[in-house]
Amino acid sequence: MNHSLPSPAQPLRIGTRGSPLALWQAHETRRCLMAAFDLPEAAFEIVVIKVTGDQIQDRALKDIGGKGLFTREIEEALLDGGIDIAVHSMKDMPTRQPEGLLLDCYLEREDVRDAFVSPDVKSLGDLPQGATVGSSSLRRRAQLALRRPDLKLVEFRGNVQTRMRKLADGVASATFLAMAGLNRLGMASVAKSAIDPTEMLPAVAQGAIGVERRADDSRTARLLDAIHHGPTGQQLAAERAFLARLDGSCETPIAGLAVLQGPDLWLRGEILRPDGSEAISDAITGPIADGPALGEALADRLKSRAGAGFFDW
Repeated sequence: MNHSLPSPAQPLRIGTRGSPLALWQAHETRRCLMAAFDLPEAAFEIVVIKVTGDQIQDRALKDIGGKGLFTREIEEALLDGGIDIAVHSMKDMPTRQPEGLLLDCYLEREDVRDAFVSPDVKSLGDLPQGATVGSSSLRRRAQLALRRPDLKLVEFRGNVQTRMRKLADGVASATFLAMAGLNRLGMASVAKSAIDPTEMLPAVAQGAIGVERRADDSRTARLLDAIHHGPTGQQLAAERAFLARLDGSCETPIAGLAVLQGPDLWLRGEILRPDGSEAISDAITGPIADGPALGEALADRLKSRAGAGFFDW
C-alpha cells in the first residue's frame, strides 16, 4: 500500500464553505483525486467551515471587510492543520495568500460568462426603464450603471438559491449570476441569456476553482499536481497579476479575462468608476509564459489612463 496516499484510515480532509455550490466544488475536487489515484470516497473527508461572508447577509461586502470574508476561517483551519486542502471559487480569493499557504492547483475552468436571470424579462436590453436589478458585485453594478443609468441597483447578497428566492419575492426584476455556478448546479436553464464577454467583461478568475494547501506539505503538493489544469493556471496567472497590480478588492470594480490563442495569451481588462460614470478598457497580447508580466503591464496602462482617485467613492 502506498502510504503517501489518503486512505479511509487517514483521509484527506477537504475544507469548504457550506453553500450548495461550494459543496459541489469540494465534491468535484474529491472526484478528480479519486479518479487520478483510484481511491475510494472514504479516503476523503469533506469538512464544512462557516465563514463570516456567509453569516452576514444584510450588508455589502465592502462594508464588512471584502474578499477575505469567504476565505479567512477556512485558511485558519488549513494553517492549524484542521484540514489538508481548501477548495475555493477563485473570484472570491484575495490576490495574496497568508504566509505558509500556497495556491497552485486549479481545476479546468467552466463557462466564464455572466448570466442574466429574471422571472419574466429575456435580456438586459429588454428591462423596462427604471427597473430594479439586484447585485452584490461592484463590478456588475458599475457595468450596469454604465450601460443602463436608468436602472435602480439594489444590494443582493446570498448564495444562488437565496438570490433566486429574492427574485421570486419581487425584491428585484433581474439579477446576474455566473454561468459557471449555474452549470455546476444543474441550473443552466435559470439563465435567460448568457452575456458575451465583449458586452460585459467578467470578474477576474470567474469560473475557476482553486485548491489551496500548506506550502510545506509536499505530500499534498504531489496529489494536487495530478489534478491541476495547466491552461487554467496560465489564464489565472495573468488575470490575478493584473488584479494584484491594481490592488483589486471587493471595493474596486475591475474585470479581466485571459484567452489562450496558440502560443500566445490575449488579456482584456477593464476598470470602472464605482458609480459607473466611466470605464477604461484595453487589451494586451504576448507569449503565454509572460502572462504575469502582461497582467502587470496592462494594469499599469489602465492606471496611467485613470489617474488618481479613479476608484474613489
